Amino acid sequence: MTAGHEKKEWYEGITPTVIPRAEHPISRKRIDEEALKVLYRLHHHGFMAYLVGGSVRDLLLGKTPKDFDVATNAHPHEVNGLFRNSRIIGRRFRLVQVFFKGKIVEVSTFRSRSEFEEVEQEDGTIVRTDSFGTPAEDAFRRDITINGLFYNIADFSIIDYVGGIEDLSRRVIRTIGDAEERFTQDPVRMIRVIRHAARTGFAIDGPTYQALLRHREELKKCSPSRVRDEFLRDLKEGVAGPSLNLMLQTGLLFSIFPDFPRAYGDRNPSKEEARRFLLSLFGFVDQLLKLGKPVPDSVLLGLLVAPFLQAIAPEHPYLGEKEQAIYRSEMIRFAVHQALTPYSFPRGPKEGAAQLLMVQASLIKALRHGVIPRRMRMKRYFQDAVLLHALLAQARGEVVPRLLRRAAPPDFLPWWPKDFPRRHRPHR
Repeated sequence: MTAGHEKKEWYEGITPTVIPRAEHPISRKRIDEEALKVLYRLHHHGFMAYLVGGSVRDLLLGKTPKDFDVATNAHPHEVNGLFRNSRIIGRRFRLVQVFFKGKIVEVSTFRSRSEFEEVEQEDGTIVRTDSFGTPAEDAFRRDITINGLFYNIADFSIIDYVGGIEDLSRRVIRTIGDAEERFTQDPVRMIRVIRHAARTGFAIDGPTYQALLRHREELKKCSPSRVRDEFLRDLKEGVAGPSLNLMLQTGLLFSIFPDFPRAYGDRNPSKEEARRFLLSLFGFVDQLLKLGKPVPDSVLLGLLVAPFLQAIAPEHPYLGEKEQAIYRSEMIRFAVHQALTPYSFPRGPKEGAAQLLMVQASLIKALRHGVIPRRMRMKRYFQDAVLLHALLAQARGEVVPRLLRRAAPPDFLPWWPKDFPRRHRPHR
């Protein structure tokens, strides 16, 4: 029997909770005009048209959604036929992107299973083709209850098959269905549970939390590229600090990076200090991202490796300057390789992280002499090196030298003084 048939048996007869417009706070004024155009056109052509996922959750929480995704019973080619400004994308699960000036609205057809579920037939073969379904099936294929809510443009009601409204009021993160089964089916869901708990500030439901502890090692069975992409998403959404804190508490970080217990686990007598350093670093990253200031991937990876490097490669003051530089260079390459290679991080950002960490010693030496050489300032990675240095210094509670602040563009970091001139005189 297929996985899809098993799911139908336990929820096929469930009647959703329907919350009429008068009993919920979502107003069309808070929905993007482009998303409304897509919803109304589908509805006026006789199709079901629901706003789905995180946008409904955010609207109910009083937040402004980043994206508005639409689900419908129209098949991709039917949606594509309704919108000239659209295209069909995807191989296994096809969806439609509708283009507007500066915005894209994604429209998916109701599905009976997740994109990453594998359906096994009686002969043992794996089927990975589109599996269109009903609204109920589409709700139950999702990861957590607060992301399984639908907003129906036909009558402006909210449709809840999975108990998401109750969990929003309880402020908990809970998997849809049995957590043990869901994490076994797709272990990457554990990273998403952590992300949504960090993003919302909600507690993780007890059974979901215990299942996460029991199944965290199953992440090692997943595609390295999927784990990498989900983890990087955590670092780039402005909640890296809370996400990493939860990953440390649950041990999920050690399942993703098996060598990290050397820095953040019981193998390091200074683990608490290392953990505080890591969380402080990414707390500053979150501040930058929330202010719309991008942080390059090479800097993110450098920050991720820096506390690990500090734990496994302490300074050796008895080495000469040249020997110390060679030792430092070798240990940086070793730390970057150990930490990042298993998850197929792109070569460019990975090598960039190593380069930024290596240049820190030269930058510190230049600051001690009071002059940053022109050849260093002309390097294309100089601003990234300054950013990494500044974040490391801020996390350690050190004062960033005035010389370095002058070498950076105006408003480079929000916590730097604002009275520095936009241009500085070249050093003699």
